Amino acid sequence: QVQLVESGGGSVQAGGSLRLSCQYTYRTICMAWFRQAPGKERERVASVYARASTYYADSVKGRFTFSQDNAKNTLYLQMNSLKPEDTAMYYCAAGTSVCTGDFRYWGQGTQVTVSS
Repeated sequence: QVQLVESGGGSVQAGGSLRLSCQYTYRTICMAWFRQAPGKERERVASVYARASTYYADSVKGRFTFSQDNAKNTLYLQMNSLKPEDTAMYYCAAGTSVCTGDFRYWGQGTQVTVSS
């Protein structure tokens, strides 16, 4: 069964950078990063389908980069030029169908806080 563990969150000033990690036990057809801020809906930040087709939300395009290290069973989300609006709990997720559908497996989340 798929298990996901996120790490790398923390507090940073606006304009700074963080790199989130997601270590997985088994990779599914769609691997994704989500975020959710208090009072807001969960948002898909970035994803990769079939190890090839990538997606980035418009709000993070050009600033965030999804990468992977297959030897370490780890996914990364490099976050640059961070803004206060990026403050949220970030989750790694694994889906068994298209990335626009529901996700079956979720990590515990890692908090990212960006101060102005």
